[in-house]
Amino acid sequence: MTYPTADLTVTEVAVPASLDDADAADFIAAVALNNAVCLADSGVDDYERTAAEMLPLWKDRTDHVHRTFIARAGDSIIGAISLNCGVAEPTSAEVDLMVLPEHWPTGVGQALLDRAEEEVRLQGRRVLQAWTLHPAVPGSETLTPKTGWGVISSSPHTRLLERNGFALEQVERSSGFDLQADLSTVERMLSGAIAAAGPDYRLVEWNLPTPPEQRDGYAWALSRMSTDAPSGDLEIDEETWDAARIARRDARIIGGGQTMSVAAVEHVPTGTLAAFNELVIGEDPTGVTHQYCTLVLKEHRGHRLGQLVKCANILRWRGIAPASPRISTFNAEENRPMLDINEAMGFVPRAYAGAWQKRLD
Repeated sequence: MTYPTADLTVTEVAVPASLDDADAADFIAAVALNNAVCLADSGVDDYERTAAEMLPLWKDRTDHVHRTFIARAGDSIIGAISLNCGVAEPTSAEVDLMVLPEHWPTGVGQALLDRAEEEVRLQGRRVLQAWTLHPAVPGSETLTPKTGWGVISSSPHTRLLERNGFALEQVERSSGFDLQADLSTVERMLSGAIAAAGPDYRLVEWNLPTPPEQRDGYAWALSRMSTDAPSGDLEIDEETWDAARIARRDARIIGGGQTMSVAAVEHVPTGTLAAFNELVIGEDPTGVTHQYCTLVLKEHRGHRLGQLVKCANILRWRGIAPASPRISTFNAEENRPMLDINEAMGFVPRAYAGAWQKRLD
């Protein structure tokens, strides 16, 4: 079924001051739709988030702007699209298109993508990026990214992006780690990594909020995610972080009822942070743990620091969230050093994601 344009309306979602406000219904519905689409597309429930977790991120527009548009046919919500862009990063914007399988034939995906592209052009940005989720076992028709690493299944979502001039730039693997399993392998790997790193590197750990004495070093390390992490040909602006931005990020995460543990390595001779790993969980102690960022700065690679921070944080995490069933994390398929560590620790593929890009005229 294809809905006539007159029967399809696309409106922007108001970001409520609180989830109890009268205008919070659409925001809550958009979060629920995103959860349902992630489950339908990937086949796993690793990516579910709550409206309470997401609201602080959307309310604070100091560093990022998040906007959502909902499509309705009559009174029924049949799709949505979110638009995210960095305030200080002028080149690209990222869209997250949310359509359940039964609604793809309606043409709602095209209507939402058109609206998002119009908004991006009005902002003067020249690159549009999007992500698609896929099951761990690919179907009969597959797509290979420009990097040459990994494959994803073709889907109505990927076909829509291709018709609209997007190119598949990269594939990321979503991996899961069983937190209830024996951790003796992780313990052995941590001991080996500490020995390999030597006395020039020292493990430091904390829970958010970030201690004031760590904010500057953490800010520098986080800024390097935009320059040092594998990204294929995706156009990514170099991000600028400082202690104030770290404090704002901490407040958003804590404000959403989440707990984050950071394991980092300090380079003792210079006092700078050389590597870090982040683990996050929401208010539900039985929920999935999310690994946010993991990075070893380029100038410090070759000392098993990635292995060190990942193993140390998992062992620390057992005492913070003992009932969490697993960790969910994404890594670029071409990032073999990090995937080698993951696989040796016991991470297994759970799903895949495609990174798409369109350069606007």
